[in-house]
Amino acid sequence: MERSTNRYPSPDGLRILVASSEAHPLMKTGGLADVSASLPAALRELGQDARLIIPAYPRAARQLREPKPLCEVRLAGSRHSIRILEGNHPDQDLPVYLVDAPEHFCREGNPYTDLSGQDWGDNAERFMLFSRVVAQIAQGLPAVGWRPDVLHCNDWQTGLAPAFLRDVPERPATIFTIHNLAYQGLFDRATFDRLGLPPALWSVGGVEFHQRMSFIKGGIIFSDRVNTVSPTYADEVRTPRFGFGLDGLLRQIGARFTGILNGIDYRDWDPAKDRFILQTYDQASFGLKAENKLDLQREFGLTRNERALVLGYVGRLVEQKGVDLILAVLPGLLHDLDVQFVVQASGERGIEQALLAVAAEHPKQVGVHLGYDETRAHRIEAGADVFLMPSRFEPCGLNQLYSLRYGTPPIVNRTGGLADTVVHTTAETLADGTATGFLFDHATAESLWCGIQQAMAIYRGDPDTWRRLATTGMAQDFSWEASGRSYLQLYADAMTDRRNALEAIPA
Repeated sequence: MERSTNRYPSPDGLRILVASSEAHPLMKTGGLADVSASLPAALRELGQDARLIIPAYPRAARQLREPKPLCEVRLAGSRHSIRILEGNHPDQDLPVYLVDAPEHFCREGNPYTDLSGQDWGDNAERFMLFSRVVAQIAQGLPAVGWRPDVLHCNDWQTGLAPAFLRDVPERPATIFTIHNLAYQGLFDRATFDRLGLPPALWSVGGVEFHQRMSFIKGGIIFSDRVNTVSPTYADEVRTPRFGFGLDGLLRQIGARFTGILNGIDYRDWDPAKDRFILQTYDQASFGLKAENKLDLQREFGLTRNERALVLGYVGRLVEQKGVDLILAVLPGLLHDLDVQFVVQASGERGIEQALLAVAAEHPKQVGVHLGYDETRAHRIEAGADVFLMPSRFEPCGLNQLYSLRYGTPPIVNRTGGLADTVVHTTAETLADGTATGFLFDHATAESLWCGIQQAMAIYRGDPDTWRRLATTGMAQDFSWEASGRSYLQLYADAMTDRRNALEAIPA
């Protein structure tokens, strides 16, 4: 193991290792993948030496550019050595390390669940191993020839890495980002014992959480700084309603915990140059967007109808996302033949079946695609007139940001990052040119219905106002540059905390 006393930025900027369980397009199940690829790429554009490390899923290994074996890592108690593969992100100027442990990660499909949708039974072992390797790489390996100033971990799958580094004097500063507190990596005491973790970690000041072990708590407890992905969500998770039992801990760590809004990558999400859509357009040529609606209707087998208000949804089918609220209002909406609904999603089987049933009953008004396809997601954003996001809670949300860019005003619940990014349409916000979408204040079917009716009234009754509303959204800047600079400040704060902690240790 390389030992170094260099805890300060190199002349070429900070050395930052971003650890994640997924990154687009190497592996994607949700917004975490978009952030994990876009943030380090944005940091590199800001002059920093950021690099990414994820597991070597088969799909990721196939897409890595110029892959080559870098070294092998041996972990105490592990039966096999782990290869580290080095290469480049397929779409970005971004070095990528893959943790190649075939018995843990050589599985096609979803990285967390089997074909039946059940969590892999060895998820604790899989992501403990990943966290151990990340912690080892973060201390520096001779074969890598590179040692980070900052280790940036994301979500529960990396939560044990800061715990493994807790007693390492020359460790980097550590950041832990919570993308969704509802997913905590909880396992029973028998799993903790089976993993062979240090007994001292089973404590209130460690990973023990109501007689279970919590990966995400490890990241919160042992990192120098903790953040989540929007300012409003940072406030929400410090309350019992949204804190999932960790609100007290998040209040306790005080100023160590902040919220930084996610950005989006406009190189991938820009209707003016989107290779996935039929007709490109921008604010000045907003009228061309209608061609994408006709193309979307054709793709989903819906009635060709230029007058129709097309509602879109892309996302997961879980209670958090409020898809049950959409299902509740659809029967009333579909009495109007000039309303259509297109959805691309996957998740709970009951919700999937309910959507398919509605589509079977209204085949010319409702189109459903189960699963995820990046191309179709772009086409829905470009072809829909409005985008529905009635989430009960939403740490940040990315689809509302994509929708704004595509001139597809979002209808959202006023929570988390949705509240931080969408400006509600009122007479005042229309007059001052700030309105970008529609917000409602309670996650109920009635509130969603009212939001849709407000949007419908403007869409049908005042096309000029609708165009102004949509193009105002297109003009918003949610690029990664501002968010990247906020992360740089967070890294600097973490490094200061780390330096002060070291200086406080008696010689």
